[in-house]
Amino acid sequence: MQPQLDRLFGLTPKAKFEVRQTEAFRAASASAEYNPPAPDGSWPGIFYVPILDATKYNTVGMESLFLHEAIPGHHYQISIQMEQEGLPRFRQYAWYGAFGEGWALYSESLGKELGLYTDPYQYFGRLSGEMHRAIRLVVDVGMHSKGWTREQAIQYSLDNEQTSEEDAIAEIERYMAIPGQALSYKIGELKIKELRQKAERELGSDFSISAFHDEILKQGVMPLAVLEKRINDWIARQKQA
Repeated sequence: MQPQLDRLFGLTPKAKFEVRQTEAFRAASASAEYNPPAPDGSWPGIFYVPILDATKYNTVGMESLFLHEAIPGHHYQISIQMEQEGLPRFRQYAWYGAFGEGWALYSESLGKELGLYTDPYQYFGRLSGEMHRAIRLVVDVGMHSKGWTREQAIQYSLDNEQTSEEDAIAEIERYMAIPGQALSYKIGELKIKELRQKAERELGSDFSISAFHDEILKQGVMPLAVLEKRINDWIARQKQA
């Protein structure tokens, strides 16, 4: 990925980064996750992966998961935000789900540009992830707007993706507890893609993908309406340059 990262990003985190196996005492109930670095650099950003039995571990989809949780997803976005000295302290550590998770989903879509997804099984994992995101848009709205029961939502998941009943239950109960959170991922991703397409269209040969990504990341998370205004202002400045 590294040569492509250098092409796609001007800003890169100063914070160190590691991949670690999730500790045994919590692995059974843990999901793969990103833990941000310490502001003083005393510990790195860590991508934790729970592996209960290495002989049965399914690596399909690990490339898209790495892009989302680690680089250039949460590690880039959170670390760069924390390292921006011009931001007020409260903004260095702020979080807006639609922006942060939207960026992480957008990062998954950069796989081919970063030289990944050459293995068809890894690309299948990427597409399976997209199916999962589509399903949760349906069940989230179904339960919180259309009167669906927990059991209806679980069955919809089982009917439309390759998942176990245990995983489907865990996912549906998450959406029950946090209405709209799953929707925020996709809303954020779609807005970032829309803004990129607009910048590419309006700037033509003057469009710089690394400058666009840097503009997205350097001010940290913000409401999507504010992000859209910032990018529109950036496009206008590029036209005048």
